[in-house]
Amino acid sequence: MIKKQFTIIKETGFARPATLLVSLSHRFTSDIFLEYRGKTVNLKHSPKSIMDIMDLGIKSGTQIYIQANGADEAQAIQFIKDYLIKRDYVQET
Repeated sequence: MIKKQFTIIKETGFARPATLLVSLSHRFTSDIFLEYRGKTVNLKHSPKSIMDIMDLGIKSGTQIYIQANGADEAQAIQFIKDYLIKRDYVQET
């Protein structure tokens, strides 16, 4: 299991990144989760995952965790991290 912490830096919120995270998670065999303030969402339960992430009310300046568990967990975390940082949605904490 690998778990990384990120700070949300996008002022416009997390709606678009939520959709992207769910889509990106399906590229990997590992289970991938988003954790925010003690609540965890399985990113592979789309489209329910998108609604679950939206319900968390993630705001700019707050921390989230992305966790992966499985055979390709390192690749999954690295890909998601690079993708979100490159698009200025998050910074690694």
